[in-house]
Amino acid sequence: MEKSEKSVELISPEPKTKEMSSYDCDICRKSFLQKSDLTMHKRIHKGEKPYPCDICGKSFSCSSKLSTHIRSHTGEKPYQCDICGKSFSRRSNVTAHKRTHTGEKSFNCDICGKSFSYSSHLTDHKRIHAGEKPYHCDICGKSFSQSVHLTRHIRTHTGEKPYNCDICGKSFSHNNALTKHMYIHTGGKPYRSEVSGKRFSIKRSLTSQRRIRTGEKPYPCDICGKPFSSNSYLNVHRRIHTGETPYQCDICGKPCSNNSTLAAHKRIHSGEKPYHCDICGKTFTQNIHLSTHKRIHTGDRPYHCDICGKSFSQSIHVSTHLRTHTGEKPFNCDICGKSFSESNTLTKHRRIHMGGKPYHCDICGKRFSVKRSLTSHHDTHTGEKPYHCDICGKAFSSNRSLTLHRCIHTGETPYHCDICGKPFSANSALAAHKRIHTGEKPYHCDICGKSFSLNSVLTAHIRVHTGEMPYHCDICGKPYSYNSALISHRRIHTGERPYHCDICGESFSHNNTLTTHKRIHTGAKPYHCDICGESFSHNRVLTTHKRIHTGEKPYHCDICGEAFSQSSILITHKRTHTGERPYHCDVCGKSFSQNIHLSTHKRIHTGERPYPCDICGKSFSRNSHLSTHIRTHTGEKPFNCDICGKSFSESNTLTKHTCIHTGGKPYHCVNIA
Repeated sequence: MEKSEKSVELISPEPKTKEMSSYDCDICRKSFLQKSDLTMHKRIHKGEKPYPCDICGKSFSCSSKLSTHIRSHTGEKPYQCDICGKSFSRRSNVTAHKRTHTGEKSFNCDICGKSFSYSSHLTDHKRIHAGEKPYHCDICGKSFSQSVHLTRHIRTHTGEKPYNCDICGKSFSHNNALTKHMYIHTGGKPYRSEVSGKRFSIKRSLTSQRRIRTGEKPYPCDICGKPFSSNSYLNVHRRIHTGETPYQCDICGKPCSNNSTLAAHKRIHSGEKPYHCDICGKTFTQNIHLSTHKRIHTGDRPYHCDICGKSFSQSIHVSTHLRTHTGEKPFNCDICGKSFSESNTLTKHRRIHMGGKPYHCDICGKRFSVKRSLTSHHDTHTGEKPYHCDICGKAFSSNRSLTLHRCIHTGETPYHCDICGKPFSANSALAAHKRIHTGEKPYHCDICGKSFSLNSVLTAHIRVHTGEMPYHCDICGKPYSYNSALISHRRIHTGERPYHCDICGESFSHNNTLTTHKRIHTGAKPYHCDICGESFSHNRVLTTHKRIHTGEKPYHCDICGEAFSQSSILITHKRTHTGERPYHCDVCGKSFSQNIHLSTHKRIHTGERPYPCDICGKSFSRNSHLSTHIRTHTGEKPFNCDICGKSFSESNTLTKHTCIHTGGKPYHCVNIA
């Protein structure tokens, strides 16, 4: 019996189990059950990879990894999911895939509680908490939390692109980029949103869309606290703080903060535009630009402001729009300290200090400080106007111009001046308006030193010195120094008057003429002379009025040398030399040298008398007649004879009276010999 018990002790597996669990790595102290596992593990420390692939030459630390790798060449996928039939090259991938059916996530993070379907994913995730980045690039020293990220990164140094598209032959540095690219050819979008029904070509896009809808932003920046919906966005954002730009263009040397920005930048050099709109055929350098463009056709505006409910086609527009509510201006000029709500506005502003205009037209050589201005300028040469108003059919060369135009129909004015409350349809118009209150004129003419509140006005002013008139009427050939003047002029030919007064119904060819006209009804005179205190309904009239005090007459006739305080008076004066009368009455055919004379004349035919006296109710066809009439009620006689002191209510009566003193008889009968 004792012998039997002894025998049992001899065959006990306990010593063997102890022996099997005693294989420890003498470098990192990790333990293994089998000696072969320890041998393979040590190859990680040594960098030893004794198993090479005889197809591509890639080496591996164990034969099983080589066998799995060979399947990437042969396409063999021997492991199948018994639920959906999908095939895999590895058994572990089938096991993990089945969890997408069961929803099982058996690996939990003991710090934040997040669950994962793969053990490796949990290991990678824990490095976020620990800040651990054990994989280092031996070229630039950059560290990574996953070995696969290091492998991809090294390809930015070597230029290796081992993944090739078998349809077009294009090469990629990593497999998922090839997978995304294949969808361009196949049109495949395997991921579908259960809420909106929208389909996506990559799972990450579906996840991002879901987070946009739910507002979920699980990745916060540990420097400024700003949260992001994806870890990749957070990584790119961090480079704002660190200033890191690890990707460089090998053509011009421009540094970029992420690889996708570099890829898009390179297309500027190559001219490649691989993304095509299947509706209008327009091509784009980036897929995201194509997606945004398509919303012009579909009218889709999936991003909403939760304060006022306004919808936008791009998420960045929502972020920018929200600042109109919060007043936030996070972008500061490091030269003058001025703050801006958008980074591109800051970029434009800095060029005021630097004087830089990096974009030039290859047709006429004109330079611009922003690319969008160059694009719009090109359309003046081509005449292209691809953006159409769906209400009136009017065409525009830029989407921004179309958006502003639509506000005429909708009456929408979302931007308000916080000083006087005046509403505007565009933020740029509000910014320009505020300079009326502040008196700011940041744009200076380097020829005469005159300052302006708008860069566009400075550009137009410079043409006074150069004599440049690049805009020509295609009907009569008349040249103009700026495009808005040409547009206004064309309405003389077309008779178009798109701006209507909602009080009296009168129509106007210019919006600013309508604004000035409305002040007749309201009596508003917001512009004040700081010398005599007189008020005016229009800033231009105030500017002209000030010349009475200063005696300034900057406009000279090149025929007789006479000087004038207004350019419009000079133009009218020149017609006394040329005899030109470009304004014709379509009723009786009579011609006039000034448009205002034609408008007044037409009231003879129509009987219109738009200026009523608010004392007796009598109406007049001209405002000047009303002013003269009001003096019959007030007794005002502002015109004085400087010889005898007698006063008159009208200037022409004073002129006649003066002839009594001078004996002047300026009118001669031509029939007397």
